[in-house]
Amino acid sequence: MLCYHEPVKHLVLVDGHHLMYRAYWAIPRTLKTRSGEQSNTAFGMASMLLAILAKEEPDSLVVCFDAGDKTFRHEEHDEYKEGRADTPDDFYAQIPRVMELMKAFNFPVVSDPHYEADDFLASYATEASDQGMRVTIVTGDKDAFQLASENIRVAIPHKGYNQAEYLGPDEVYEKLGVTPAQVAAFKGLSGDSSDNLKGVNGIGPKTASGLIQQFGSLEEIYNNLDDIRPAVREKLELDKEQAFFCERMAELVCDIDLPLSMEDIQLENIDPNSLIEFFTELEFTLLSKRFIKFLETAYGQEHFQTDEVTLPSSSSEVGVKSEAQLSLFE
Repeated sequence: MLCYHEPVKHLVLVDGHHLMYRAYWAIPRTLKTRSGEQSNTAFGMASMLLAILAKEEPDSLVVCFDAGDKTFRHEEHDEYKEGRADTPDDFYAQIPRVMELMKAFNFPVVSDPHYEADDFLASYATEASDQGMRVTIVTGDKDAFQLASENIRVAIPHKGYNQAEYLGPDEVYEKLGVTPAQVAAFKGLSGDSSDNLKGVNGIGPKTASGLIQQFGSLEEIYNNLDDIRPAVREKLELDKEQAFFCERMAELVCDIDLPLSMEDIQLENIDPNSLIEFFTELEFTLLSKRFIKFLETAYGQEHFQTDEVTLPSSSSEVGVKSEAQLSLFE
């Protein structure tokens, strides 16, 4: 007797700030509308999101953003994430347009002043995995590596999203030399300059992964200091408090009360006209064509309202700009 099983549902979680930064730096800042509005960030992000939809075909999706305020990690560590290069003002000026883009896509968006986007990625991924869904987390943040599991993979965008690098537990181990469950301990020892976490002074990634492979955890490393060569032991002893502190800062919160339910984040019966109107307003001729072609696919037909699509007016097209866009983020 044959048994038929329902296909596994797929949740895609998007690190909104990561995509914004990638878009800002990847697309020339000279990309502007005829009225002079800079639009490179919105263009790059929209292009990646279209590629994510086409490649991943998610049943559910959430875009997670940092709220820009000081989180509980800042409250514990005044210098958390300090030292990062200043972001140009013209990036911040484009954020309102990016949020309009999210609304035009009709994508669920979450953020909270007390948590980072990574914590929402972790909490939604954990909940979805517990429900038997498969999860793809789109981010370039190594903190997310600790979430990789049988059901959860991390996708690092490359070439827009055309050459995404997928990491499960085996790939995380190959890249860092530790398991996903050991990533926070790894950062406790080797630090993370992007978050201004110093770790143990003088302990680099190679030594950190070797110690964790040998002893299994940060706690066991410190329980067995006598078995570690003197030069390394001295460094560990000097920065013990900092090691455990950095490990705690790196650990993601996996049990936030979800602001949107799992039902709320399903992608179904989406009106495509708001996105077409957004693309028309910002003169994204190429993206309009890509989206309309995407709506003809089986996935587009299933998840979007394709019976009453309003095509953009041909008068809005700008030939020279369209040609320039063909080489960008395809």
